[in-house]
Amino acid sequence: MKVKIGLIGFGKTGKAVASVILQNKEFSLEWVFRRTTILENRSVPEFLGIESDEPGLIYSSEHINIGALLDKHPVDIIVDFSSSESIHSYGAEAAIRGVKLISAISHYGQRELDLLDRLSAQTTVFWSPNITLGVNYLLFSAQFLQRIAPGIDIEIVEEHFKQKEGVSGTAVKIAHALKLDVSQINSVRAGGIVGKHELIFGFPYQTVRLIHESISREAFGNGAIFVAQNLMDKPNGLYNFEDILRPYFKL
Repeated sequence: MKVKIGLIGFGKTGKAVASVILQNKEFSLEWVFRRTTILENRSVPEFLGIESDEPGLIYSSEHINIGALLDKHPVDIIVDFSSSESIHSYGAEAAIRGVKLISAISHYGQRELDLLDRLSAQTTVFWSPNITLGVNYLLFSAQFLQRIAPGIDIEIVEEHFKQKEGVSGTAVKIAHALKLDVSQINSVRAGGIVGKHELIFGFPYQTVRLIHESISREAFGNGAIFVAQNLMDKPNGLYNFEDILRPYFKL
């Protein structure tokens, strides 16, 4: 029996994530939910040119609310790649039905973080500002290196496509994990860079650089699938990538 997934958001990243889900035999993309009516009622497999028997229809909040959609087409997991406000529109309806939530939103305000915490009392909730496996491996490595050499100089450089607004949520997460000031984040916006994060460790007489670069947005889909696979047996609660990865680092 395939795990049924509902996807919130169908922008550039959402389309890439949908493509990865459709090509994974463990999961079924039941539907995509978005605010706009563009592509409404279209088949996602057909739109993306992927052969699939999965439903994957696109629904708009203009014509159906999330509660009615969940009743009509139940899912096991909702994956959110939309906007920070969306959690308010679907979170409560999903939680009361026991639907697990995976959020890959880069920035949440305190109001949204508080809501995630409340929802986690009713269902399993996961949130990470960057859901790619590679960048979270980078974060683990950075923390280990900092423990070995506390007090070394560390600089964070994040590069993204020209239209991306604000400082990378992933870079902010890295800064907090390493107890660095956010002012130490250097941001570059140019062209169509998908996403690159570099940590520069300045030792006396030598430099160590840890780099993660997203070559394709499908990397976010792979990360979402990895999280979903590891979240299925988790009880209610609020989880992050460290919770998911920690068991893999036990020797």
